[in-house]
Amino acid sequence: MSNPPSIRDVVQARLARRHRAEQRFQFYGLAAISAAVLFLAVLLGSLIVQSVPAFTAHKLVLDVDIRPEIADPRGDASEASLRLGSYNTLIQNSLWAQFPEAGTVSEMRELFGLYSAVNAARLLNEVVSNPDVLGETIRFTMPVSDDADLYLKGLTTEEAFLPGAAPLTVTQARDGGLSLRSQTGAPVFDVFLDIVRARQDDAIAQAQRRAERSAARAAEELDADARNSLEAEAQRARDLVQALEAARSDAGPVQLNSQTASLMLRAQGGVLRITQLQPDGRSAQGDWLIGPDAAPEMMDTWSLWVIETPAMARRISDRQIVWARALKERGLIENGFNTTLFTNADSREPELAGVAGALAGSVLTMIITMFLAVPIGVGAAIYLEEFAPKNRLTDFIEVNINNLAAVPSIVFGLLGLAVFINLFGLPRSAPLVGGMVLALMTLPTVIISSRASLKAVPPSIREAALGVGASRTQAVFHHVLPLALPGILTGSIIGLAQALGETAPLLMIGMVAFIADPPTLGPAGFTEPATVMPVQIYIWSSSAERAFEARTAAAILALLTLLISFNAVAIYLRRRFERRW
Repeated sequence: MSNPPSIRDVVQARLARRHRAEQRFQFYGLAAISAAVLFLAVLLGSLIVQSVPAFTAHKLVLDVDIRPEIADPRGDASEASLRLGSYNTLIQNSLWAQFPEAGTVSEMRELFGLYSAVNAARLLNEVVSNPDVLGETIRFTMPVSDDADLYLKGLTTEEAFLPGAAPLTVTQARDGGLSLRSQTGAPVFDVFLDIVRARQDDAIAQAQRRAERSAARAAEELDADARNSLEAEAQRARDLVQALEAARSDAGPVQLNSQTASLMLRAQGGVLRITQLQPDGRSAQGDWLIGPDAAPEMMDTWSLWVIETPAMARRISDRQIVWARALKERGLIENGFNTTLFTNADSREPELAGVAGALAGSVLTMIITMFLAVPIGVGAAIYLEEFAPKNRLTDFIEVNINNLAAVPSIVFGLLGLAVFINLFGLPRSAPLVGGMVLALMTLPTVIISSRASLKAVPPSIREAALGVGASRTQAVFHHVLPLALPGILTGSIIGLAQALGETAPLLMIGMVAFIADPPTLGPAGFTEPATVMPVQIYIWSSSAERAFEARTAAAILALLTLLISFNAVAIYLRRRFERRW
């Protein structure tokens, strides 16, 4: 029979278990902190990666001839006459001079789609501010369209450049285009044919899988109507397979269209688009998109330009791609920092959209919130903590203040809509109303944090002030309040930072409206239509244009920077003025 463990052994075992529990607790704490830091790094990293394209922009630089008969219809150079001018025509003439090959209406529509017609207003303002430029040629810079900008950044189109394999002979085709043939008989276009056929094989495989899935679901379906619908879908998929296999046939010429990759041939300063390839890869047909320096009969030096993304899968056409790259090679498109993002207000055109209007609206709204929430909240906290009698009424008020801090923010938006707009008739979408709504939402936070700061001041401070003859008011305002001020400022700033990031209550009072011009940073701006940063982010995130994705991430980073700055100021004030007892 074994001896029972001694008291020393029992104590040692308990200590060992306690030490292991403490180590597990420390491990759990470090793991939680590590996970939080990891998630934060992933969030910030994804935002930074997504926002990088928004901080740069391609701009088109043109020499625009300010022709008086177009810019000054009346001929008196007055402001009224200058504002009647057709400045978009001036820009179009300058751009068309770069590509005179664009002769049809559809081609010119594509060419002028490389920029937004809204830029004509900027040219108008430049001419109105300086009428002396009439009859002269000025250098005008404007953003390219968002589709061209995304293409030049390599975000929407996959492309490759391949060297020419052998000299080509050029002859006139019967349909008016050009016929190209390898002089040595080498299959110079076989690399591109492999790309086209690989994509056709992928499309055939996808259609076959779709037909098989629909047929399998139809076999399991009990409802007759649903089964007939699935069988019809399977038959359509099988018909598509047959059509794709017929187009895949190696017997006839390969037609290049919007469903296939595009092939360009660059030679002698021009760009020729290939429209048809022979299956042997030795000859092709096409037409010039940009004319060569001289009509060639032989191409000794040339290169292939493969645009692998089909035209139906992108928003920019082959012509626009060729023209955009040509403008960049001629030095007429420059890439630089996107100042428009911080100087412009919102716009339907992504390349012209900025956060200046939202920033101005946020500043005006925060001014109203600060001047309403902080004085009222601090005053209420001082009264409740230092002067109010302790009875059921004050207990009821304190409970309701704590409950208001947990009320969803959209409820305050409904309150602002019902009272400030419908009852008092204040203007919708105005920073004045937005600031009042956010002030109501921020008041509980300011009151609770201010009361906690006042309560943290030792009672000996009050007793000492009263002992030397100070009144209760003098003791509070001369001695207690200065010591509680760091905590009060910290709580107020954190409350304002929370209000800065709110969206729901402002949506209810109409601050989701499209605002093309930023509000005035002055007394008049408080009643002008405006929006704020969180609402601007919401609007951009719901836009269909892909260019708004990067701008949404950039706006989120700007808002996070403001919030971090608010919190940094709060931390600094607390550490700078905090007194330890």
